[in-house]
Amino acid sequence: MELHQVEYFLAVVDHGGINAAAVALQLAQPSVSQAIRTLERELGAQLFHRAGRGMVLTSAGAAFVGPARQILRDVVAAEGALVDADGLPRGRLDVHAAPALAVDPVAHLVGAYRQRYPNVSVRLGDFSDEDACAALIREGHCELVICHLPVSSGGLEVCELGSREYWLVFPPGVDAPEQDPLPLAELPDVPLVAVPRGASQRTHIERALSAAGRRTRASAVVQHREALVPFVLAGVGATMLQRSVAERAAERGAVVRAVDPPLNRAYGLVYDPALLSPAGRAFLELARRG
Repeated sequence: MELHQVEYFLAVVDHGGINAAAVALQLAQPSVSQAIRTLERELGAQLFHRAGRGMVLTSAGAAFVGPARQILRDVVAAEGALVDADGLPRGRLDVHAAPALAVDPVAHLVGAYRQRYPNVSVRLGDFSDEDACAALIREGHCELVICHLPVSSGGLEVCELGSREYWLVFPPGVDAPEQDPLPLAELPDVPLVAVPRGASQRTHIERALSAAGRRTRASAVVQHREALVPFVLAGVGATMLQRSVAERAAERGAVVRAVDPPLNRAYGLVYDPALLSPAGRAFLELARRG
């Protein structure tokens, strides 16, 4: 069994099929298919049921997922345990981050980390369910998870790093209230561009509005947060955006207001101290120092 076969197997599991896995791996589809067939032959078990273009794990395949993740995690841990001639970490560090945090603060953290530890390659993944943070670490996907807080940590350690303030963003030219900050209780009855129900960002905003006696009335629901600003600028409705994003939207003509009481969301790192490599510990310490 070759290491790349295990990596391709997990890529098919994580991406739901051969074609999507090939795209993620930047490989030709036949290369991934051949590796899976060879792995099945060497293991003496069928790992997937093949239904048309779909791939569904067999019972043997499902049983192999955990050990396969541990194999890759052990390899990454071995790489991350190395140090260079100056005693600085080298190798690879896997981090998963909530999509809403990918630009700020994750990009800044990774940039500062790479300047300090240029011999560590950072592989960044994302996730849609912030309640799955503990599973990402326990199943070997990564060493560190950056997410909004509070979160169900499953007994792992949590380190709060900071918080982000959210502002109201109205379409250009809208007759928005002059008050700034604007009391949430006096929010005008304007439809909001929102992310889907169940997303932590929408849940947090709806709770704040409910506490102020207001309700969400969606004019549009978008799957990707990157679409919020274009939809607002197009006049579809208002929305709530992280402050720096709201300020950039204002430069493009949007009308923005801070809110009262302030709407803040804490964020931080989730990790297992026993599983951190030198590269992971260095990232944690750098993030703590800010």
